[in-house]
This record gives sequence, C-alpha cells and structure tokens, in this order.
Amino acid sequence: MRGYSWLAALAAAASAFALGASLAWPVFAEDGPKATVAATQWADPDLSAAPVASPPANTVPATPDASSPGTGQAALPPEVTTPPEATPVVASIRAKLAEMRKTSSSGDLAALEAFYNSRGDALWMTDMGFSAPALAAIDEMLRADDWGLSSAAFDLPPAGDLPGSPDAAAANEIKLDFAILKYARFARGGRTEPAKLNKLFGVAPTLRDPKTVLADIARAQAPDAYLRSLHPKHEQFQRLHQALVKARAEREAGGKTANTEKIVVNMERWRWMPEDLGSLYLWLNVPEFNVYVVKDGKSIYSDKIVVGELKYATPMFSADLKSVVFNPEWTVPPTIVRENLLPNLRGGGGLFSSNTSILDQHELKVKYNGRLVDAGSINWNNVNMGAISFVQAPGPNNVLGKVKFVYPNPFSVYMHDTIKQGLFDTDMRAEGHNCPRVFKPGKMAAVVLAADQDMPQAQVDKLLAEGYNSSVNIQHHFPVHTTYFTATVGDDGKLQTYADIYKLDGVVAAAIGGRASPDAVGDNAPEGKPKPETQAGNIADSAH
Repeated sequence: MRGYSWLAALAAAASAFALGASLAWPVFAEDGPKATVAATQWADPDLSAAPVASPPANTVPATPDASSPGTGQAALPPEVTTPPEATPVVASIRAKLAEMRKTSSSGDLAALEAFYNSRGDALWMTDMGFSAPALAAIDEMLRADDWGLSSAAFDLPPAGDLPGSPDAAAANEIKLDFAILKYARFARGGRTEPAKLNKLFGVAPTLRDPKTVLADIARAQAPDAYLRSLHPKHEQFQRLHQALVKARAEREAGGKTANTEKIVVNMERWRWMPEDLGSLYLWLNVPEFNVYVVKDGKSIYSDKIVVGELKYATPMFSADLKSVVFNPEWTVPPTIVRENLLPNLRGGGGLFSSNTSILDQHELKVKYNGRLVDAGSINWNNVNMGAISFVQAPGPNNVLGKVKFVYPNPFSVYMHDTIKQGLFDTDMRAEGHNCPRVFKPGKMAAVVLAADQDMPQAQVDKLLAEGYNSSVNIQHHFPVHTTYFTATVGDDGKLQTYADIYKLDGVVAAAIGGRASPDAVGDNAPEGKPKPETQAGNIADSAH
C-alpha cells in the first residue's frame, strides 16, 4: 500500500513538472556581433496581435557558385541555419515580427527578427511578467527627460502588467524592444539629421547598429546602466546634464530656473560630435568667439576669434589639421570673385577695355590654369572662369596676415591671421566671410607646433619673419572641431550662455520637439545684389 502511494506521488510530481515546464518562459541569452554605423530614423511598427505560428522553417542561404574564384576547388555546401527551439512566447514573437515584415522594412525590425531567430527564450518576460532587468530598463526610459530626451517619445508597455497568454507576453516584449532601440538611437543623436536642418551643420551623429544594441543589452548585467552609457561621454555634455537635472528640480520646487530648452538644445549638439575628440585638438566655439588648444582633455591655450557675419556664417564641422602656413599667399575665394571682382572687371565692356584697376589696388595677380597672365589681355565678359584664379602675394597688405591653419573640408574654411586687428576690440565679433580669424596667430602656431612636434619658439619666430608661403606639415592626428554651443558649463559648475548669433537654437529646438522650424541664417539669409567695390581696402573688409 505504501509502495503504491509512493508511485502515485512520483507520477503526480512528474506530471506537475511537465506542466510547469510547458508554461515557464526562460529569460536571458547573450549573443551578437558589435558594430557602429550611421543610420536613419525608423518609425515604430504596429504591434497589433498576430496569430501564433510554428517557428519558421529552416533557412538556407543562396547557393554559391560551383567553385570559388581563382581556387579551382569546389565550394563547400551551404550551411543550413535552424532557429533554436522556441518557447511559446518566442514562437509568438517570431510570428508577430514576420507579420510586421509585410508592411515594414525597418532596420529595427530586421534586427529583432535576427535576434529572436537566434534564441529560443524571451529576453524580458517571465511567467510572472517583466523581469527585474526589464523593469530597470523601463524605469530608465521614464527618466529620459533628465537626459534632454522626452520620455513621452517612448511607447512603453505597462511595467506591472501580468500577461494572460504567450501572445500578450510577446506583445509586451516586442514593445519594450522597440522602445529600447529608439532610446539608443535618440541617445546618440538620431532624433534629427543635422545636415537637413541647416546647411551650416556639417556634422552627422554616429548611431549604434540595432543588432549591436540588442546583443549588448542582452549581455548587460544592468540594462539601465547600459542605456545611460549610450549618451555622450564628453565632459561638457555631462556638465550640461547635471545643469539640466538641477534646473528641473528648481522648477518643480517653484524657484527661478535656467533656460532648460537652451540646455537641451546644446546637449543635442553634443550628440552630433565625434565620440573621440582626440587627445590633441583645436576647439573653435563660434557663439563664444573663442578657440582652445586642448591636450589630454585640458585647455593649454585659448585665444579670441572673429567669425563670419550673418550672411557668410561660419559652418560647424570637424576636420583634421594638416599644415600651418607662414606668410601665406591668398587665393581669392569664389564669393569675393563673384561679388567684388567681376562687376569691376566686366565694367569695361570688351576685349582689352576692362577695368582692371581693382586688381592693382589690392595687389592681386591673375593665373590662368595655374600660370601668371596679364589681366588686361583677358576678355572678362567671355572667359572660362573655372580656369581663372586671383592671388595676392605675402606681405603687409595680405588679407590672411602672417599665418594660416589648413584643415581641408567641404566648406573651404580655414583659420588665419588678419590685418584688421581692430576687429578684436569688441565682444560681438562676427564680421566678413566665414573663415575664423585668430587674434594672436603667431602664438597659436607656436603652441600647436610645440604640441605636435616639439618645434622650438625660435624656429617659429624665424618662419614668421622670413617664411614665404612656407608650410609646416602636422605630424600627428590633430582634429579641428568648429562648433556652435550657445551654452557651456564652467569649471565652477556655473552655466554660461552666449548669443544665438545665427538663430540656430530655434531650429534645433523645433526639430527635437516636433514643431515647425523657424528661419535661420544659414538657410534664409538674403543673397542681395553684388555691389562693385572701387575703393582700396573694401575687398579686405569682405575677405576671410
């Protein structure tokens, strides 16, 4: 009798174990490569219920050619990829994603399909609802406003939901997955495409591949910490984050607060910056009218700069410093040729009758296909201007002054000296064309070349005194970051703000807030009609 009871109990236990195994949904797995790519935004797909289906059939890659090129050997037979056996939740996830594929081709969806086809168990759901790591991830996204994002942008599942079926659990998991991928994209600057906001933004955020995000967060011990790690590591971004948290707390307490929108806009601009600024770099901040030489994260020198006026705004971009040129030759840029030189040169009306006096006034020579020619021998009303260049030799009247810093870029912008030193006497220093001008170029050159190649001051002084279009090549990686930050935080923790001289803050605020964009200088500055210049010095006034 006791033996029967023992057997019956054993049978009951086995039956209960089998039933429990069919209902339990394991939680974690780790896999996936790591990569970084620039990507576009994807809309969250519809998470409407899809029928539960069996796991997808075996997938077979396309059959390769009969032999590998150049080897003469038969190719190996294609590998057959079989998705691992799925729990009921993952089977439902696979079915729902396959249904979404009929109406969507997003990168997020493709990443999720690959992710769940490579694992058999759910990442976030348990038989008791969301796992503790899932709840931590949800809580972190609900705090997105502290990071300059909007928590309302993320369609999150209810944290306390207890799904009544594998289908319901699958829907919750998929919704959380899409929210995580969207957060990862936004944290890296993917809310906007800067170049489409304004032509002055020559920058592009570096986004994480969604496959990488899924692999990384699956192996992360703390998903909330992983989400925080996606934000920029730059010191200024972190300081602005702290300033924003403080301002939001003060606002909630009813106190006087800083301009939180200005802080958020500038945090967004940091998301567009290269993740690695370099161990040695130049940082020009246009609204601040200042340039810094930064080494190992610390400023070792700073100087005043003049930037382009509203019509000829200085663009934002990063490029590598290639050379420092002492007593440079100046090649007149196309805008000055078009607006200042040609109206005068074509004023004469015919062959040998053009008014070339403006060239003499500014000590300009003419080159045709790189060879010096007589300006008076050219019919300026019928000449291939693509073959023409105007150059000014080094000297006391050269508009570039004594030094030019060359960092090739799509905007043809470079930093240089100026013969108009009075420009540095004012606080508002936006004048002339878009190339930045530095107050003490000789000192800047000495600091840069000492940091790059230990060049002694005496050698710099000799180049300044005797050089003639003398170029010194930079030996190390030396980026130049031209930025537009209207808010920074000093070492004392105080927020410092600067005038929005190009009216770009509103453009960024509207883009990340989903509002209509206001006019900005870079896109809407009036072109105006070219005005002939006849007085000596006027071209210098217009020049870089």
